[in-house]
Amino acid sequence: MNQQRIAHHVFFTLKERTPEATTALVAACHKYLNMQAGIVYFAAGPLCKELDRPVNDLDFDVNLTIVFDSKASHDDYQTEAMHLQFIAENKATWAKVRVFDSYV
Repeated sequence: MNQQRIAHHVFFTLKERTPEATTALVAACHKYLNMQAGIVYFAAGPLCKELDRPVNDLDFDVNLTIVFDSKASHDDYQTEAMHLQFIAENKATWAKVRVFDSYV
């Protein structure tokens, strides 16, 4: 049986909205979050400030996008040790985190 993929989008707004803090969080995403089982696509990067049309939401500093091969892989990722370590080491820097999950 084919399972639907899950797109997991996380938008981080930092307490310290500096280029250095943004670069550090992007690096942490790459260090901890791109090797879990079931990942078929991974990307992490800073807000593209040049795209500032009225429909663009600019209230974030870093985007993390992961596409999982199934909901089961997504669910396993949530409790995976590297994911939990990423949260523990970085959550103090976050002012706001928004998560958008969808089938794709």
